[in-house]
Order: sequence, then structure tokens, then C-alpha cells
Amino acid sequence: MKKILLFLFLGVVGFTAYSCDNSDDTVVQGTDYDTINQSFDISPTFTRVNDNLYRWSDDFNKPLIQSDMVLIYMQIGMDGDSPVWKLLPYTYYVGNANNDAVDYIYEFSKYAATININSSNTFSLTANPSYYQNKKFRVLILPANGTGTGGAKMAKGTAVDYNDYKSVIKYYNIDESKIKTK
Repeated sequence: MKKILLFLFLGVVGFTAYSCDNSDDTVVQGTDYDTINQSFDISPTFTRVNDNLYRWSDDFNKPLIQSDMVLIYMQIGMDGDSPVWKLLPYTYYVGNANNDAVDYIYEFSKYAATININSSNTFSLTANPSYYQNKKFRVLILPANGTGTGGAKMAKGTAVDYNDYKSVIKYYNIDESKIKTK
């Protein structure tokens, strides 16, 4: 009889331990210290490569991690007191008879970023410095998802529209008043 009670007791304890369920679906997020976004403004001085290509390049203070992504926006105007930002690559059509275009393109590695401004063969940037002088850019270094595709999701499950500067600022909680000029 004592053996039966012992097995019965062990069975009840085992069943109770096995059947415990934490049905709390609340996810507790801790502080994430390795996915910090960085933002800064630049007014670069471009170096002439040839009449149709000007380039600026700069190293980052420290290397990016593999899943970081860099977005560069160019200020293309003002809307009242607010600047209007356009994501690169951006093509500006000059509006001349040749329908020439100026392309603003960027590339980045984990060590540096480069902005290239190039034009069609019939349009000389050297003769038209307003297309590369006194330009303002905003550089955003953002944490991407684990696949490195930048597929961040908004609350309703739709992807962030990186072409929409205001959407990016809102999603990544970037305080524009704290953006410094480099």
C-alpha cells in the first residue's frame, strides 16, 4: 500500500509539474543596446573626377555591424520651415533641349560612405557647379533586420517606406532636433 501511495504521489506531482502552463502572451522587451541609429547632416565638398563626375567619400568613426544599413537623403527644397528630403539615388532632369539628367547616387560599406554626382555626356557638371555645390545631405545609419534586407515592419504589418523620410524618422524614433552637422 505504501508503494502505491508513493507512486500515486509521484504521479500527481509529475502531472502537476507537466501541466503547468504560462498562458501569458505578453512579450517583455528589454533595452536593446546594439541597434542604435545614428543621424547626421553633411554639406560635403565634392572632388572632381571628370567633367561629368564629382565624388565625396568619408569614413565612419567606427565600422558598422553587418546588418546596419545606410540611407542618404538630399535636401531638395523647403516646405514652409521644414526641409524636403529625397532618398538617393535621385535623378534630376535639367530641363534643357537634350533632356540631360544629373544623378545623385550613394554607396556604402561597413567602413565608409560615398556620394557620386554624375551627368550625361552632353551636360558638364564643371560648367554647372550649382548641381554639386552647397548641397545638404542627411545620413541615417539604421539597424536592419537579421537578414540585412531592411524589412522593418510598422505596427500594422506593412513595411517601412524608406522613400518617405517622415515615415522612416517616425519608425526609428529619430529626434530631428538632435541631428548634428558633421
